[in-house]
This record gives sequence, structure tokens and C-alpha cells, in this order.
Amino acid sequence: MTPPHTIAAVDLGSNSFRLQVARVVDDQIYPLDALKDTVRFAGALDAHGNLDEKGQQRALAALARFGERLRGMPAEQVRAVATNTLRVARNAADFLPRAEAALGFPIEVIAGREEARLIYLGAAHSLPAGKEKRLVVDIGGGSTEFIVGQQFKPLKTESLLMGCVSYSLRYFPDGKLTRQGFRDAELAARSELQAIIHDFGHEHWQVAIGTSGTARSLSDIMELNDLSGGGITRDGLEKLRNIMLKAGHIDTVQLTGLRPDRRPVLPGGFAIMAAVFAELGIEKMSITLGALRDGVLYDLIGRQHQRDLREVTVAQFKRRYHVDLGQQARVATLAEHFFRQLAISLGIDPELDLNLLIWAARLHEIGLSVSHSNYHKHSAYILQHADMPGFSSHEQARVALLVLGHKGGLKKMLSAGLTVERWARVLSLRLAVLCCRNRIDSELPPIKLSSARGGFALSVPDDWLMNNPLTHMALLQEAETWREAGMLLALSPNFQHWS
Repeated sequence: MTPPHTIAAVDLGSNSFRLQVARVVDDQIYPLDALKDTVRFAGALDAHGNLDEKGQQRALAALARFGERLRGMPAEQVRAVATNTLRVARNAADFLPRAEAALGFPIEVIAGREEARLIYLGAAHSLPAGKEKRLVVDIGGGSTEFIVGQQFKPLKTESLLMGCVSYSLRYFPDGKLTRQGFRDAELAARSELQAIIHDFGHEHWQVAIGTSGTARSLSDIMELNDLSGGGITRDGLEKLRNIMLKAGHIDTVQLTGLRPDRRPVLPGGFAIMAAVFAELGIEKMSITLGALRDGVLYDLIGRQHQRDLREVTVAQFKRRYHVDLGQQARVATLAEHFFRQLAISLGIDPELDLNLLIWAARLHEIGLSVSHSNYHKHSAYILQHADMPGFSSHEQARVALLVLGHKGGLKKMLSAGLTVERWARVLSLRLAVLCCRNRIDSELPPIKLSSARGGFALSVPDDWLMNNPLTHMALLQEAETWREAGMLLALSPNFQHWS
């Protein structure tokens, strides 16, 4: 029996922030503690797409409370993810460092389809075993995720930019409930759904499942007010619409089960759900308690047991883009060797983000499938914009930047504001590619790397340079490339004797 340990997931949603702490025993999750704060994060976006200061302060206060609960937990046992609002906020990069400081842990901004994958993982673990194909719908504050899956495997994932907070603010200003408001909101949602009908229509699944706040709230309201016999039904939605129209304002809606925190966002969530039923051919939707944070917890368990989906994604990309497996392995091995030297010199943990460097090394040539000319730019573009299950948007961006920097000039990297540790990874990958130019297996080159004032230092035995004149010249050119970018790559004195 595996000894129990504690893990935690933080979900920075567009409506609510949630913390789930759980005990893990033999890969099973047993909830220990849960916290929720209704931040209405999507409502903090101003007309220019920036998070306003009041909204940021609400978020930071919630994260500080979560941080106190998580204090003392190892970093590898906590995972925090942010969804649509931080995907679209123009000032997200300014807010994130403050948010991470308040929480005390890194925060990953995940892409819409990655959010959908994690939602399905959480939902699947809370559903009875069965072989039927399921449609899972999660209406969040700023986006709605759709997944068709079977057992624990998501088959199709999609994320649309419509949520209960954003739609309530846009179509039901000041809480007014009108026929025109419902008509406009539902038409807008149905228009968005046109893009996914082909893959998510009723012919692609046998049962429909709703998860998270909007679906659960609608189901509770319908069951407690005798609007449906269980779950959400098409008939129940029509009855609920008539009740809200008769009330005229959300504050005067009298429904058992309508919680105060859900009341302001009920009409927007309702309109999206009504559109989903109409466009995807749903008659009845059951509800599950498993959601994004549960999926994050199960994904975290997988990473701890070497079942990291990111490794699966990297392997799939290597196959898809016909990567030279021998070359990527040589480059990855040598890049790791170089970085471990630099980590010791810099006094940092050599395991720190080492996986990002190794993934970059394994994928640095995927752009060759597009064109040999400027292939590093093609590689970086693919890694930046492709759907990469398991990776956060931040991780994708960092891997893409490493790949972009492995070839050519370095001035293109200066605007990224890299730390010395990140420059060390860039140097490690560049030198590994340089030394593996002949694309054959050979002994590790006797290159010694260390940090130096203003950059890095490189030392190689004179006799090795004599026997490897092509690499010698390339190393001299590499030092010049760093100099042109305003950084130092100091070479040992014997480099000066080459001619």
C-alpha cells in the first residue's frame, strides 16, 4: 500500500476561485478541505480588456487566504491553474507575479482545450463506469468547455468564448430580465455553437453530462421547484425562462435552491445552456460533481507517478512531425549535461525546469517538416500555437522560446526579459545543437561551462580544438553572437591560437 500524502488544486475561474485539498491513498482521492471565493473575475475586465484594480484586489485577497491554507505544502504537491479571464486579460502578465506572491505557488494559465481535458478527467472519475460516449458541458464564468469522451479518455475537446458572467453583464445589464435580452443572449450563444455542431451534435454521444456551477445550479433549481424530474431538461428550461420573465428582475426571482452567489449570473448561464440544448440536440442532462479542480488533482497524481501527459504529447509531436529520433536524443542528452554544469556554477537546483529544456531539445527540429529555411522559427510557432495536452500556456511559451533561441541571433530573445537561469538553458541548447552537427553518436565533448560576470565562460582542451576545427570555428562564432546581443560568452585563452 502506497503511503498517503496530501495534494491540492487551485482553480482560478472566471466566476469563482476554488481550493481543493485531498489525501491520496493508492491513487484514490479523499477530500480533506475545500475553500471557495466568488471573485467574479470576468466582471473585472474593463472596456479595454484589462483587469481593473478592484477586481485584482478581490482576487489577491482570495489567493492570500488560499495561500495560508497551503502554507508548508511542497511545491510539487500543489497545482494552480487559471482559465479564461487570465487567458484574455491584456494585463495578465502584470497581475500574475502579484497573484503568485499572494498564493505562494506558481500559477499556470491553461488553454481552453487543456481546460476541457482536465474537466473531463475530473468528471470521468466521478461518473459510473460505462462504455457509452458522453458529452460533458461546463459553463464557466468566461468560457464554456465541451468534451466528448469515453470512459477516462477525452475524444474531442473544445472551448468557446461565452460564460455566465460575461453573458449576464452583456445581455442582462443591472439584472433586468427581458424577452429581448434572452433572445439576444441565446442567439449569440447559438452562433458560437455553429463552429462545433459537426463534432458535438447528438449523433456523437449517448448521454449528456453537466458539471460546475451553472449546470449544478440549474439542476438544483429545477429539481427543488418541480420543474423537472431530475437533472436539466428542455421542458424545465422553458418553465424556468417563463418564471424569470414574469419576475422581470433577477433580484425578484423567487426560486428554492437559488444561492445568493449564483443569482447575479443565473440569466447568462441559463441562456447559454438553453442554446446548448437547442443546437446540440439535448433533451436531458445529468449532473456530476467532478470538475476542473478534480481533474487537476488526478492529473497531478499522474505526474507524480511518471504518467505525465506532457511526455505523451511530446512523443506524439515527434511522430507527427517525423523528428529524427537519434538526433533529438543526442541533443537532449548533451543539453542536459551542459545545463547541469551551469546549474552547479550558478548555485541553482539542476532539476529546476529541466524538463522544459529536454522537451525543447526533443522538439527543436519539428519545423523541418515545414521548411529547412528558418526551421527554428517554424518549430517555435508550432509549439506556441498548437494544442498540446498537459501543457499550460506558460509552459508552451517557454518551450517555444527556447526552441526559437537555439539557432540564429540572440537579439530576438532580449525582449523576453530572461533571467540568468533561463539564459543558461538557451546556451545549453545552442551548444548541444552546435556540437551535434554531424548527427552521429560520439563521446561528450570536454567542454566546461560556468557562470561569469556578465554572462558565461567556456573552456575546452587545446588538443580537442585542434581535432575539431569546424566546432572550434562555430564556438568562436557563438561567442560573437552573444557579444552582439550585449552578453558575455568568455572563451578560454587557447581559443585565441586557432587559425
